[in-house]
Amino acid sequence: MVASIVQNPLKLGTTLHLTPTILAPISRPLLFFSNPLQLRAVRRASVSMSYDRQLAAAKKAASLAARLCQKVQKALLQSDVQSKFDRTPVTVADYGSQALVSFILEKELPSMSFSLVAEEDSEDLRKEEAQGTLKRITDLVNETLASDGMTDVSPLSEEDVLVAIDNGKSEGGPRGQHWVLDPIDGTKGFLRGDQYAIALALLDEGKVVLGVLACPNLPLASIASRNQHISKDDVGCLFYAQVGTGTYMQSLDGSRETKVHVCATETPEEASFFESFEAEHSMHDLSSSIAKKLGVKAPPVRIDSQAKYGALSRGDGAIYLRFPHKGYREKIWDHAAGYIVVAEAGGVATDAAGNPLDFSRGRYLDLDTGIIVANQKLMPALLKAVQESLKEKASSL
Repeated sequence: MVASIVQNPLKLGTTLHLTPTILAPISRPLLFFSNPLQLRAVRRASVSMSYDRQLAAAKKAASLAARLCQKVQKALLQSDVQSKFDRTPVTVADYGSQALVSFILEKELPSMSFSLVAEEDSEDLRKEEAQGTLKRITDLVNETLASDGMTDVSPLSEEDVLVAIDNGKSEGGPRGQHWVLDPIDGTKGFLRGDQYAIALALLDEGKVVLGVLACPNLPLASIASRNQHISKDDVGCLFYAQVGTGTYMQSLDGSRETKVHVCATETPEEASFFESFEAEHSMHDLSSSIAKKLGVKAPPVRIDSQAKYGALSRGDGAIYLRFPHKGYREKIWDHAAGYIVVAEAGGVATDAAGNPLDFSRGRYLDLDTGIIVANQKLMPALLKAVQESLKEKASSL
């Protein structure tokens, strides 16, 4: 027999004395706990501690990226905007955010293998006409690192920045750990001076195990009330979640954290819903049909980016509907962080058929028609209304 002591996760400073039995003569004893309560306690401790280092690194990376983005948005210059072949606006902040997050994660977690699935690559920045843009990005990254007091870091070269950006070329998948990043989710909102988010998540064996949403323009108070006056000092939220431990919110300046929960309403008529600001990102007419079937009276709240997931996680609204136009393929970085932030706050996110979201298939999130999010009690009625509305839309074509 071998005696062991395990820290009790339920009471700080106490120990739980367990007497395991060695089942086989192997190099590392296999432990068996006859008391189920003991086993559950050990499992809870393992879950809550598994990703603590990664979460701390992710919070630091997203917060610094938000600082860089805020600086660029404050003094947005026409030269900061480029265009890619798909005509999506790409900004200096987009590239700078990705380089910064990539660099911080590798620096903070040097002993861990590093794989990053991210939106941007450096191809456009390596062109001759982009050299001025690349210099500005490099300067911004170094200024942000210096502002955090990171004296142990030498200034990054332009090549260092390009390499950091290209770290995001991983394909992800069902094996190992992969970081998933959208350096600026809601680029159009960013350019308008509205909502955007730095969205960072970690996959482990294809499952989302932690997520961080930095939302620089989201008020700390609920946005459910449309008539409230919001001071510039009262904006900037950081949401974060780790599997099995709940979802928390704090201000970007690092104030005390608050545990948050999704809206508890059970009555569809009392629910309000979020949808994309841009009509080209989601079919507003379909969302309107669903809301009508549910009896929702409040008008939709339309904001950009995964800031919607953060607002939903703290109960600002009850439902999120996203129905992209035919032919669009969702990317995993558009939803991974938001998904776990809502799930750990008590919400449910599925596709339009009620299937769970699968982030293990690479860079794309292939699913049935769209994404719906609500609390568990509203989900059955919501799914029914979604299915009915989709059938009516199909029959009218």
